[in-house]
Amino acid sequence: MKNTIVSIITIFLLSISLSAQIDRSKQPTPGPAPKINLGTPETFELKNGLKVLVVENHKLPRVSATLTIDNLPKAFGNKKGVEGLLGGMLGTGSTTLAKSKFDEEVDYLGATISFWDEGARANGLSKYFTRVLELMADAALNPVFTQDEFDKQLKQSLDAIKSNESSVKAIAGRVENLLTYGKDHPFGEFTTKETLENIKLEDVQKLYTTYYKPNNAYLVIIGDINFKDVKKQVKKLFGKWEKAELPNKELPSVTNPETTEVDFIDVPNAVQSEISIINTVKLHMNDDDYYAALLANQILGGGGTARLYKNLREDKGYTYGAYSGIGASRYASRFKASAAVRNAVTDSAVVEFVKEIKDIRSKPISSEELKLVKAKYVGSFVRALERPTTIANYALNIQTLGLPEDYYENYLKNFEAVTLEDVQKAANKYFQIDNSRIIVTGKGADVADKLEQLGYKVNYFDKYGNAIEKPKFSKPIPEGVSAKSVLENYIKAIGGEDKLKAVTSVVTKYEAEAMGSKVLVEEKRVADKYKNTTYMNGAAMMSVVATDSEMYMKQGANKMPMPAEMLNDLKNSFGTFVELNYLNSDKVKLAGIESVNGRDAYKIEMPGETVSASMFYDTESGLKVKEISVINMGGRTQTQEATYSDYKEYDGIKFASKKTGSLGPQKVDSVLKEVLINKGVSEEDFK
Repeated sequence: MKNTIVSIITIFLLSISLSAQIDRSKQPTPGPAPKINLGTPETFELKNGLKVLVVENHKLPRVSATLTIDNLPKAFGNKKGVEGLLGGMLGTGSTTLAKSKFDEEVDYLGATISFWDEGARANGLSKYFTRVLELMADAALNPVFTQDEFDKQLKQSLDAIKSNESSVKAIAGRVENLLTYGKDHPFGEFTTKETLENIKLEDVQKLYTTYYKPNNAYLVIIGDINFKDVKKQVKKLFGKWEKAELPNKELPSVTNPETTEVDFIDVPNAVQSEISIINTVKLHMNDDDYYAALLANQILGGGGTARLYKNLREDKGYTYGAYSGIGASRYASRFKASAAVRNAVTDSAVVEFVKEIKDIRSKPISSEELKLVKAKYVGSFVRALERPTTIANYALNIQTLGLPEDYYENYLKNFEAVTLEDVQKAANKYFQIDNSRIIVTGKGADVADKLEQLGYKVNYFDKYGNAIEKPKFSKPIPEGVSAKSVLENYIKAIGGEDKLKAVTSVVTKYEAEAMGSKVLVEEKRVADKYKNTTYMNGAAMMSVVATDSEMYMKQGANKMPMPAEMLNDLKNSFGTFVELNYLNSDKVKLAGIESVNGRDAYKIEMPGETVSASMFYDTESGLKVKEISVINMGGRTQTQEATYSDYKEYDGIKFASKKTGSLGPQKVDSVLKEVLINKGVSEEDFK
């Protein structure tokens, strides 16, 4: 024990001595860029045109193989989505091996094999690689296109479209691409329910037989292998792959607007605005200013230390994160700065985006900023080299992009050579803020008028990118209608004020199928306490409990206190029926009339410091048809939305028997399984 203590004291004193010799007020001088040696590929080409690159690396007993078919991007028009169906059907067995056997053998070998419409990838242990490559080649070159598998893939694709119908981020993404590149450009297309339903099994087969060819294909194999053995195996597996003449269609040109404009997409259910400032660029990896452009982007919006992040999140608190990126495609690229912000600050956020982009173009960049981003690139580049897929991509880039053989060996040296002047020149060239599209996807009733005051021309589009006239975002509220009258009508519609006030406790249980499990949400309410518990397959996963004095989340025996300001906001919603509380609150307000599932509904808002709620009541029936809860903490916003339908009576009071919400990205329909009135609740529930 004595020796241990002495050792600790020795280490402590030694650390003090070393610290005294280091001047921590000065940033350490960066060392030279590390020497990069990716390994020179040995290459050969088959008679059918398949080019093969092999890099022997015997450090680990693993091998990766990547097959890439380097065809020109193509537009699919009214059958967009066919390429996704092809990618989904590849790898579902082969003409020689059923899907179940294929999957079983891949698992047994501890390998991973994946496919897409223009390639495949396999990773595994070197001692099994011969068989792993056989399996990949078999599934890629001898696919099975069955009607059953097509129907399955089509259903999955249609379900994905349906689940994103009201997703603001999904809507923003597809319209941004369309406006940036044009509807006829491969990068501007998007898949819809209609385009998917136009596709037949024969279309998938035709796409494969036309384009899945070796003429423009590359096979990159890296790892613990022997070149001669691999060459022999590749010739055997891929030598009979037949080449064919490939269609070659010129791509449409892409342009920027003559002057900066605001393009607005109205999504009435949006509680945040998706902002993107975009201009197309002509930037390639072998351009002299490529490295300067990457560094300029890193300084502007490349991460948590960048200017956009510091301004919009840390200083203003508008968003959880603001970023930018720049592409260098052979075909079409863009610069994009983006963030998701609260509706109330959408116009202000646009102003700050524009300010930061103009500043990096016109004001000198500091040497400290440049040092920081250069160091970040060194770290990320070196870490990326640990992944076989990275090395495969680098080898492929050299072949397909016409890069020098030593391009990546000199990558970090080229970054180090970039000067402050180089960065500012690149920012001026590629961040074209005077010819940009400021694309905002959000709730028009809250943000459109403010955007029109920024001084830019404002164009309006629907959620599929079609140009439209400025929508009428809200309808006039009839004379005599107030927040109180809407709440009174709801209370009357579900049973009447006297009936509801006689209730001292309510328990509701909604059940749903999600992610292959039964999920039950139980809610218990009394006058001044609340408990919500989620069960999965009968086991309690998590509870949220709120009383007049505390609020906490409970998982098993662990209790995690929640912020006091959140409890203060939640108290507005205490009670057996929250509308009884709202009747006497001076915080609630009638915000307008909006459409919910094609019907008009009055919108009632209950603002809060961290938790805000919006309730929607059908203008005719008076029943609640939708509710949105928004939590804002630390610049991060989380939204929960639910719609209500099919009201049924329990002890003379109506409850929605169906509730539709979301669990992660999945839309979930919940069914009311049980309602308990004035029973099933005790004080122990809230401890």
